[in-house]
Amino acid sequence: MNKKFRYKEMAIGFAVGIIANSIGVLIYILFFSDLGIVESIQAAHEAEQIGSLLALGAILNLIAFFGFLKIRRDERARGVLLATVLTALVILYYKIF
Repeated sequence: MNKKFRYKEMAIGFAVGIIANSIGVLIYILFFSDLGIVESIQAAHEAEQIGSLLALGAILNLIAFFGFLKIRRDERARGVLLATVLTALVILYYKIF
């Protein structure tokens, strides 16, 4: 497999992972919060719960990850995994600082 093609596939998977996480956060806010999107994010930041909000949004990454594995797009699944690891590092940052 061409190295350039491999990195392109990983980049696509990474983008899908970030988008899936963002959509997951938005779905959670729209269905389970009485506030608007911006107000919910501000409230989560003030209550120091932004990490929990991001973790709930990352649930959609499971669907993307296993979906890519099912259709044998391993490099894209690896990109989704990298996006999930990045999300975990951001959550860790918010928990520590």
